[in-house]
Amino acid sequence: MKSTFFSLAALAAVAVAAPAKNNLLALRQAAPEITDGDILNYALTLEHLEDNFYREVLEKFSESDFAAAGYDSTFYNNLQEISSDETTHVSFLTAALTAAGVTPVQECTYAFNITDINSFLVLSSVLEGVGVSAYLGAAADIMSKTYLTAAGSILTVEARHSSYIRSTLKQSPFPSPFDVPLTLNQVYTLAAPFIVSCPEDNPALPVKAFPTLVSSPSNPKNITAGTTIILETRGYKVEPAAGSTQVYAAFITVTGPVFADATEVDGGFSVTVPNAPEGSAGIAGQSYVVLTGCNTIVTDETTAAGPALLEIL
Repeated sequence: MKSTFFSLAALAAVAVAAPAKNNLLALRQAAPEITDGDILNYALTLEHLEDNFYREVLEKFSESDFAAAGYDSTFYNNLQEISSDETTHVSFLTAALTAAGVTPVQECTYAFNITDINSFLVLSSVLEGVGVSAYLGAAADIMSKTYLTAAGSILTVEARHSSYIRSTLKQSPFPSPFDVPLTLNQVYTLAAPFIVSCPEDNPALPVKAFPTLVSSPSNPKNITAGTTIILETRGYKVEPAAGSTQVYAAFITVTGPVFADATEVDGGFSVTVPNAPEGSAGIAGQSYVVLTGCNTIVTDETTAAGPALLEIL
């Protein structure tokens, strides 16, 4: 599977329609150097998604709808504040890109498939958590100290959003001492399924979506280290690298991936959630796992599918 640089609309299609086979030794082109402008437009792409998400939900559900679902006016007002924060982030990044002479990406068309307030809150928690991981993962690539500080200030706000929503869902607001950094392509793989189409004149981003990997709906509700889960590869097949018979599941952490053998089953792979080695970051809270042909490092070149998102206790 070669690495190419598509429009956002094409990337959204890639995330849904994966190839029939995915050989772990398939070659990928070397990515060009990513500029601060690319990273800011990547961040703006995510902020547009979040901004549209909250605006759409607050237009769809009234304060009385939230009250009927068991959420008081304080919670509703705080949601309005979160929505306002995301709109401000969009305005800030748009202005920063324009000032730097870089064309900012515009808002796309999205499909969130929100049916009720509870499904909104679950997806809100996911998006906020992914936002934290996106900014954390991109930080090391930002060259400008000014942009790095600005991105850090957005990251901390996204983290507060995430903790607030998690607490509302009766989940731990801070399940781990460390947050999980994700690469640009890992984040885009999670975001792409929500993107239906984008303006044709949007700048192309140096990102791609890997084949979608999904935690099976049949997995236990409470997943912990030692729990065996199914990761679904819907519509495509992952084959081991030539000369190997093993595919691995890599659980991403800030101190490096934690690997587990992945056993092929009908429609995907069976994996037992590993314990993180002593002295490294644990695997807890909103967690991410990819399929890979290598059990020493995770890169774009070794990633076959994912990440899939899991909530681990």
